[in-house]
Amino acid sequence: MGNIVIFTDDPGWHGKQLRLAFADRGYSSDYVSLTECRFRIEPGRQPLIIPGFEQALPDAAFVRGVPGGSLEEVVLYLDILHALKAMNIPVYNDGYAVERSVDKSMTSFLLHNAGLPTPLTWVLRNRQDALSLAENELKKGHLLISKPLFGSQGEGIRRIEKMTDLFWLTSSHGVYYLQRFVHCAGEGFSDNRVFVINGHAVAAMRRRGKFWLNNVARGASCEQVELGAGLAELAVKAAAALAMDYAGVDIIQDKQGDYTIIEVNSIPAWKGLESVCDVNIAELLADDLINRRINTLSCSSQRRHDFACTTA
Repeated sequence: MGNIVIFTDDPGWHGKQLRLAFADRGYSSDYVSLTECRFRIEPGRQPLIIPGFEQALPDAAFVRGVPGGSLEEVVLYLDILHALKAMNIPVYNDGYAVERSVDKSMTSFLLHNAGLPTPLTWVLRNRQDALSLAENELKKGHLLISKPLFGSQGEGIRRIEKMTDLFWLTSSHGVYYLQRFVHCAGEGFSDNRVFVINGHAVAAMRRRGKFWLNNVARGASCEQVELGAGLAELAVKAAAALAMDYAGVDIIQDKQGDYTIIEVNSIPAWKGLESVCDVNIAELLADDLINRRINTLSCSSQRRHDFACTTA
């Protein structure tokens, strides 16, 4: 039986679903927090210590959570993911994908650089410049969203609607991330979450928020939506732009009927999605990780071994 580490601080429903899916495919799995992992650089010793895997490293790592913390702490957690990949241990999603998505400024840049539609965005340090920019947008009749550079589930997001809101404009550790607010088509507030695995859009839902924030964690309701070719293609291209094995891509349809990518998540939840879609996401993720990453790596190693034996 193979072994897979699931990096998470709170396994919950998602962790249980993954563990069951891996078990059905002949793999045991352990929940481990990245806070418990460390490096040990000594001659003749395994350089990476993962609780439960002291004798042998896992066959793969599934990343379900990267803890917050100081810059040094977060860098250490990502270094552990990078180190596993450097040691030919499949990491799903890998450290680079997590870095690209957790940093909203880089996400916006990569989407734009790939020619994909994403809201007008400004990332800067100077408070006076941020205030001048926001004031100018408001005068033009546009609303703005202020987000922390690092964050998830709608934490720390504010909508700037009027001049007095500028008094509350604050930076995120010295950085201002401002984005033009996109008004969705139809009544109320809504966007689409598309789940992408290995370059394929496998499911989608519409999220309807109780207010302008459409996160399920903030009370948004979920409903089934047709996964049309345009929506699917845009989500797949977004995941590819950030080089992700799997992703939750949030896409809004504006008043003109055009799609705009507002978020790409490298550690997306899927409980809400499964409540309206007849699909088992954990099984699809397990199949992709095992068949494409673990089995392919094993076959490549065997081919190298066979070649070495033939030419010896």
